[in-house]
Amino acid sequence: MQSDDVVWTLIKNGFCSFKTKTRTDTFCRNEYNVTGLCTKQACPLANSRYATVREHDGILYLYMKTVERSHQPSRMWERVKLSKNYETALKQIDTHLIYWPNFLKHKCKQRFTKITQYLIRMRRLKLKSRRELVPLNRKVEKQERRREDKALVAAKLDTAIEKELLERLKKGTYGEIYNFPSTAFEKVLDQEEVEEELEEEEEEAVPEFVADDEIEESDLSDIEELQGDAEQASDMETEEEEEVSPASIMKRPRRVEIEYETETEPLSKIPAL
Repeated sequence: MQSDDVVWTLIKNGFCSFKTKTRTDTFCRNEYNVTGLCTKQACPLANSRYATVREHDGILYLYMKTVERSHQPSRMWERVKLSKNYETALKQIDTHLIYWPNFLKHKCKQRFTKITQYLIRMRRLKLKSRRELVPLNRKVEKQERRREDKALVAAKLDTAIEKELLERLKKGTYGEIYNFPSTAFEKVLDQEEVEEELEEEEEEAVPEFVADDEIEESDLSDIEELQGDAEQASDMETEEEEEVSPASIMKRPRRVEIEYETETEPLSKIPAL
């Protein structure tokens, strides 16, 4: 038969795999411990009648240990599922632990409240958007960087070779010895034409600003003369448009030009008087 006092003296004075000592207190790492402290009341090994609350996948269970099943360790603990409602779960603990010590009842209820609180906190944190810290392997990062550098070098080398070949084709160094595909050559020519057009447009679009000192007086006089001539020409055109109207054109008579031809005889044929 199990003796609680003998077991506790062995655990207290001897060795226990669940016991951890610190400067301030002694703790217990057993899963069935209610308080987490290494004391006679809270020790699950030194008490034949013991109860605790545990959580599995968000579901709370009440575990109870009795003396009658101490000879069968696999069936020593009886498990009861607790309700999700807080008040009903507390009533279940009271009904199952009606004749048990008040210390175990109080500690089971206290453990149940703490577990429900951290489950609610876990659900709230899941709903919030949080940053996840992903571990990175330094060796893999170094390998990827080396591969990227090699790929960049190879790409630059390929472009340099392509440019050199196209320049040689333009110059006609190979002549008609090789039959190169004309697509790449035409593509480069189109790109160059587009670049030249863009450069010309940019040059035309960029305005130039000149200081007052750089403009000479002769240039200013020429500009004024050109402006005056342009204004005079515009005034003349407007006057002509006003004078010439469709009604005046209809009223004017047509001009008819008549040419007269006169024949004169030579003087030798005229008879002498």
